Amino acid sequence: MGRAYPAAGAVFDVERRGARGQVIADTAGLLPLYRFASLAVFPELVHAVATRHGGVSRGPFASLNVSRSVGDASEDVLVNRQRLCQAVGVQPEELVTAGLVHGTRALPVGPAARGHLMLGTDALVTAASGVPLMLCFADCVPIILYDPVRRAVGLVHAGWRGTLAGAAVAAVQQMAASYGSRPADLRAAIGPAIGPCCYEVGPEVVTRVRAVFSEAAPSLLSDLRGDRAHFNLWEANRRLLLAAGVGQVEVAGLCTVCHRDEFFSHRAGNGRTGRFGVVVMLRAPEGRG
Repeated sequence: MGRAYPAAGAVFDVERRGARGQVIADTAGLLPLYRFASLAVFPELVHAVATRHGGVSRGPFASLNVSRSVGDASEDVLVNRQRLCQAVGVQPEELVTAGLVHGTRALPVGPAARGHLMLGTDALVTAASGVPLMLCFADCVPIILYDPVRRAVGLVHAGWRGTLAGAAVAAVQQMAASYGSRPADLRAAIGPAIGPCCYEVGPEVVTRVRAVFSEAAPSLLSDLRGDRAHFNLWEANRRLLLAAGVGQVEVAGLCTVCHRDEFFSHRAGNGRTGRFGVVVMLRAPEGRG
């Protein structure tokens, strides 16, 4: 007997969580999605940050897991991706996704990449209309980059390794090299990720933060106890983007551990959990297909 899938969840109430961004829902009012106020003013840009709600997955993956690499049932992931894409207004078979490696490679993609998994990269950039990019997250930092002048977009995955190695900066540089983007024209948005309230790190990370940020490191490391501290990934990426010349950076300010009921969290789930999706796409200019 075929499996009966439940309906998607209720509209997400953003106000009760004190989020700094906006929230939108699909046309049926069923699937909760975040978007950023600073990016929502661009009608040609499709962007959405999903929560963990509105899908069909069970157990630790409940319910809108969109990752195929965490042990979830493949048929459930397929349904979840279809639901997310329907809500965002993109075609699931055209998604361009990435095999994440916690590195700094930023890969330019075009129409030929539709429907493909791009291996060995943590950032995708494109200037092509109708090419939906999606990356998966559960504590690592989602970063959306948009250049409204050159009409180019980027999507970055940055954990602590990628952050300190400069994954976000590498994406800015790739957009400049591939599309002529000026960093000052870029708008960046930092999505839900593990916050400084919950991200305790050990000596390896503390040492690297001090090496990368030098005198600014104390402002990124709090609750120091010997060789351990809490690391502010949000602020680290914001500072790196501004140092790279990015004109505007919006930070959602949502901790995925504190809000584990609304977002997947690798740390809160002890390593066994799903991944929420972030999707971006450029619409074709008016009058063009």
